[in-house]
Amino acid sequence: NFAYNFRPKKLASFAIGHGINNAFLNGDLSEEVYMHIPQGLPRQGGNLVCRLNKSLYGLRQASRQWFNKFSSTILKLGFKQSSADHSLFTKGQGANFLVLLVYVDDILVAGPNCTLIKDVQDMLQQHFKLKIFGDPKYFLGLEITKSEKGIYLCQRKYTLQLLLDTGFTSAKPAPVPMNPSVHFNDDDEELLQDVSQYRRLIGRLIYLTISRPDITYAVNRLSQFMAKPKTVHLQAVHHLLQYLKATADQGLLFPANSSDRLTAYVDADWGSCQKQATVAQSSAEAEYRALASVTTELLWMKQLLSDFGISVPSVKVLCDSKSAIQLAHDPTTHERTKHIDIDCHFLRQHVQSGFLNLIHVKSNQQLAGCLTKPLAKVQFRELMSKLGILNIYLPT
Repeated sequence: NFAYNFRPKKLASFAIGHGINNAFLNGDLSEEVYMHIPQGLPRQGGNLVCRLNKSLYGLRQASRQWFNKFSSTILKLGFKQSSADHSLFTKGQGANFLVLLVYVDDILVAGPNCTLIKDVQDMLQQHFKLKIFGDPKYFLGLEITKSEKGIYLCQRKYTLQLLLDTGFTSAKPAPVPMNPSVHFNDDDEELLQDVSQYRRLIGRLIYLTISRPDITYAVNRLSQFMAKPKTVHLQAVHHLLQYLKATADQGLLFPANSSDRLTAYVDADWGSCQKQATVAQSSAEAEYRALASVTTELLWMKQLLSDFGISVPSVKVLCDSKSAIQLAHDPTTHERTKHIDIDCHFLRQHVQSGFLNLIHVKSNQQLAGCLTKPLAKVQFRELMSKLGILNIYLPT
């Protein structure tokens, strides 16, 4: 597991949210599709059907055809589609830089020039029926707050609704998302009679991890039991809801005055390292595989940030395993690494090229530690503050 520390100074001064009315009806069909005549329409024959000229809600290809229609239209307006994220489009540079992000029929346009954003808005209205939401304060379940200090993202409304639906609004608050003393075994208690409740809760909690990395480990761990959840697992979910009761207002702050340098923290818990594709034979090997995994993520982030005009010549990667760092630097340790998959060794190429700068960090200062294991109250809160998780609603 890994944690990133990247807080851009200022990518956009203005942002406007938009929506497309009946978005899927705009899609063009590339094949012949027929449907039964809807009830209520006059029929001139017994076996007549309708041939669709446009996409329709309910078609399997409706979402794909809509996105093809939108992306082709926006590309004609001079935007460039990101190869790192196909839902991201950019145009211009400097003071004329524009960013357009689309999620189904919800669109966010941002940039330092408000006039250019208005021009894009007018051009989109010529092709689609556009709803204008203005300055986005609530987008896809995320509450967005902007100030001189930076941009704050949280899911307070979503969390409060979750607590209300589950009856935990008056529950006793918990200091940590998962009790470190709780261990799950295969023979723990009996299976739940109604597994659907457990699965629905986990699904809602997964969406909450967008702005709440503090619950990522707990949700990830509990999601591993969705096939056959037991009473002890549901009790752990209830404990997590009690933690959310105490921290409903928490979110991520992206400070406006911080460095734009990309830093990564990587950690692996060898004792419970079930997510790696291959079983590691030592803690050093588990950490080494985790380094290889974070390298792929960093290469993707480098490509994504380049779309914003941000160059990432090198990345500082902090790891608490000196042995793993030595394996990444020293290719002569063949006896210790000959059984490791060849694709893991590509991280050595990026270490030698200078893209990765591996640095040892003490375990108690490893920010990714909260993503690999449940922690006690004091250490957990210390790491959370360093990750930029805070509550802006608290009185100062």
